[in-house]
Amino acid sequence: MGFRENLKEELVYNDMLVKELAVKSGVNKRTIDSYLMESGSVPSVDAAIKIAEALGVSVEYLVTGQEIRRKMTLASLSPGLRSLIQAVEALPENDQKIVLKNAIGLAEDLKNRKTGS
Repeated sequence: MGFRENLKEELVYNDMLVKELAVKSGVNKRTIDSYLMESGSVPSVDAAIKIAEALGVSVEYLVTGQEIRRKMTLASLSPGLRSLIQAVEALPENDQKIVLKNAIGLAEDLKNRKTGS
């Protein structure tokens, strides 16, 4: 599948109208409509990035239908997780192990409490 098909699928998946995508992405509705036509035009890199961000997918996914696995970076994490990781990394190795063991245990307990297990 190509950009047109993947864009259509993402609109359905996100239960989003083209006009909503236009507002959210900042790309003109008529321009998006042209991407969805059978003989659709190909978006510029800038437009593809805006559309992908608005849909919560990568440009690679819109173009190929496949995600390219990337190494997770601190920048890709929420500010809270970044702060937590940085604080733990500042500790000596033995203390890091203690914090990680306790954090994992706490997360599992909270998860089990929510699921009623």
